[in-house]
Amino acid sequence: MESVEIEHESGRKPTFLFLQSRIMAARDTVVEKIQVIAERVAASEGLEIVDVQLLGGGGTRVLRMFIDRPEGVTHADCELMSQQVGTILDVEDIIPGGKYTLEVSSPGVERKLSRPRDFERFTGQKIKVTLREPVEEKSHWMGTLAGFTAGVITLEPAPGKTIQFPLEQVEKANLKFEW
Repeated sequence: MESVEIEHESGRKPTFLFLQSRIMAARDTVVEKIQVIAERVAASEGLEIVDVQLLGGGGTRVLRMFIDRPEGVTHADCELMSQQVGTILDVEDIIPGGKYTLEVSSPGVERKLSRPRDFERFTGQKIKVTLREPVEEKSHWMGTLAGFTAGVITLEPAPGKTIQFPLEQVEKANLKFEW
């Protein structure tokens, strides 16, 4: 825990504690537990967990879960995951305070890409990438995902031109739907 002491003219030293890092760590731990439960349920149904987010606080918390499968997600898939995961979370009292809204949906046509398996699965698709450090003086790239090997992404931003960067360099990546 971090603290800051400020001495006043009176000589008193009030101490202010910054709990933000502790709160974030606790939230991350809860999300990790939810992720494990969701992965277990999804695997038994042939589904993939794309992302789990716990947003807000107090009585306004929202648990968002994005699921996918190669042939697409149905309303019944979302309902099944909501019922099964929600029941487990409530029985095991995973979310402190117990009050939350659970939303389960597909990731959409411009889904987030973050794990190695995402980049392997969507090779040949158009993607949009934001990098932590520029490559060829650019941080924002769009093009065809040409490959993913040994943690390195190959992107073809224009026919005949390729760039490469490690997965760790990716700040944000999404499929780019062509209308």
